[in-house]
Amino acid sequence: MAGHSKFKNIMYRKGAQDKKRSAMFSKLSREITVAAKMGLPDPDANARLRAAIIAARAQSMPKDNIQRSIDKASGGDAENYEEIRYEGFGPGGVALIVEALTDNRNRTATNVRTAFAKNGGNLGASGSVSHGFERLGLIEYPATAGDAEKILEAAAIEGMLGEAETTKLAWKPQTEVEVRGGDAEQLLKLMDALDEDDDVQTVWGNENIPDEELEKLG
Repeated sequence: MAGHSKFKNIMYRKGAQDKKRSAMFSKLSREITVAAKMGLPDPDANARLRAAIIAARAQSMPKDNIQRSIDKASGGDAENYEEIRYEGFGPGGVALIVEALTDNRNRTATNVRTAFAKNGGNLGASGSVSHGFERLGLIEYPATAGDAEKILEAAAIEGMLGEAETTKLAWKPQTEVEVRGGDAEQLLKLMDALDEDDDVQTVWGNENIPDEELEKLG
């Protein structure tokens, strides 16, 4: 991979997720429904919903799917999703934050704990790693727009959504941990296992995998 992104882990996993479009649509749909349910179903009056729709459009999610997800929020059969954050350590001492939307806390906790255990990681207590991250706004632009991504204070995210490809609140690591070889390979397996869980929305980490290592892992 060319370049040295502060959010290299996001960019790597985005490529992997593109191969699993239906699973990605499911996650995007869930976020749209939750956002619409938490506020007004109008994206002009609901910043979280607007950001969710922008992210869905960036992944070519059909307009009808987006509207169904919004309509589902006001329907009587809409699931009650709970936002949960898990924290832990992966191979090489990498700190990981896992954000999930779930209608079954026990199921999600079991799945996340199992993913960590099977891939050389350890799930920690709440707050065990988040103190090493900053909560900021992440706005990603198409490559033609110049900078591929801009990292902003969360309060500044509102005025810059027009040309954005994706927008979200991000966990930016204050320091990075370089990982290579077997640790890098196992770390990516752990991240992929978490990403494949329907309840997991985003995985953030402080890993720095050198470009040559990513090329080896292919």
